Amino acid sequence: MSLQDRITERLKEALAPDEVVVTDDSRQHIGHAGAGNGGHYTVLIIAERFRDRSLLERHRLVYDALADLRKDIHALSIRALVPGDI
Repeated sequence: MSLQDRITERLKEALAPDEVVVTDDSRQHIGHAGAGNGGHYTVLIIAERFRDRSLLERHRLVYDALADLRKDIHALSIRALVPGDI
């Protein structure tokens, strides 16, 4: 299972999102200083669990869900929304 798939599964298990899309952006960063120390990923996650939480709290929930995978992630861009935000 790829790291992208593992990130997706971990977020589904931890946050029960309505939608989660994980994009591997690593190819765009080949040759930059930290590129060899893990992948670059973008996460779009829509979950009721984020309702009434600040942006910082939403991001912490995502980071907590991925705690044991973070050594393999060099960069993570997060868009954490509640249903109806889009």
